Amino acid sequence: MLATDRAVAVALLWAFVAVGGMLAHRYDIRAAKTAWLALLAGILAARIGFIAGNFSAFREDPWSMLFLWQGGFSWWLGVAAAALVIVVTLGRTRASFALLGATAVLAGINGAATVLLAAEPRPLPPGLALASLDGAPIDLDAERGQPMVINLWATWCPPCRREMPMLIDVAAGSTVPVLLANQGESAPQVRAYLKREGLPDGAIRLDPGGMLATATGSSALPTTLFIDGDGRIRKTHSGEISRAALTAAIRDLERNP
Repeated sequence: MLATDRAVAVALLWAFVAVGGMLAHRYDIRAAKTAWLALLAGILAARIGFIAGNFSAFREDPWSMLFLWQGGFSWWLGVAAAALVIVVTLGRTRASFALLGATAVLAGINGAATVLLAAEPRPLPPGLALASLDGAPIDLDAERGQPMVINLWATWCPPCRREMPMLIDVAAGSTVPVLLANQGESAPQVRAYLKREGLPDGAIRLDPGGMLATATGSSALPTTLFIDGDGRIRKTHSGEISRAALTAAIRDLERNP
């Protein structure tokens, strides 16, 4: 399932193509093809822009450049590339101006939706605790005063398993604590998975009752919570996260703890 912001973006992209089709019927047959070309050029430019800005993360995992479903786009570059394709292809025609107008309107809607859908920072509920694989309790209230990242996951969740090696790698080198809180499974189950995959357990924590997911309203797995030094959940990423998006959000916590 797509996160809401990504679902909105996909809907707006289809709306752009639909506008191109309508303009082809009304003004210029080339408008439909131009809309598709502009869409592809915009997506490519937006992705390349994001990769360039986070190249150190992608250098560690080059194949993730192709994982578009994880998100990661510089939308202003995408809009500029799409507008350039429209102007070059259609010139100074009525269809061109109409398609440029649609580009501006849909980009504005996407920007507004991004702002509206961004959740306000909310406090991490008090009294929550995790456990180590050895059963030692970990009081999250004691961690307040410093930023941290908590990833909610399970061994039965395919996207959780895909991102787990990357998460463990980032956690090992991060100055901000990254806790990988398994939801609803026992220590033997988690140990068996880690042994089978050859993964270290240093960042792994247990939440057998899934209380953290319930308390934070995180119904989807995986979910990654970015928590500031005041104990507020500043950002929530639902679904699989890329190394680039993870490290960028950690940098933001480091700059603004």
